Amino acid sequence: MKIVANNPQEYIDQVPAERKAAFEKIRQTILDNLPDGFEEEMSYGMIGFVVPKSIYPAGYHCKPNPSLPFVSIASQKNFIGFYHMGMYADNDLYDWFTKAYTAQSKYKIDMGKSCLRLKRMDDIPYELIGELMQKMTPQQWIDVYEAAFKK
Repeated sequence: MKIVANNPQEYIDQVPAERKAAFEKIRQTILDNLPDGFEEEMSYGMIGFVVPKSIYPAGYHCKPNPSLPFVSIASQKNFIGFYHMGMYADNDLYDWFTKAYTAQSKYKIDMGKSCLRLKRMDDIPYELIGELMQKMTPQQWIDVYEAAFKK
């Protein structure tokens, strides 16, 4: 399922009805807990929360023109994808999140290295996502990113 949109609201307008309320609540949870300095924009075909070029002009090593991606959310074919690059690059953060998720969810976590696949709209850990969002400032993400990816 690919959604083509020029801005976050256009994206949300195309999210399937059975997921729209959960998707909007995830987005609002992110926005409510996002440290100052990150910005919301369309990024790689998803709603992204990025370190803007005004703070980090180098951009992303794979594709330097866009801003440095941090977190993205997307409506995929069978799930809502919550992508957190900080967990991909910081093993301690990944371990904390997976343990906390397992402790509070009645279902097994469905997660890759950075992608949490949310398939059950009635079992989304909004508070945990909010807590996760508060754990890394833009400068901390830049430091982790450069240590993990820049050579």
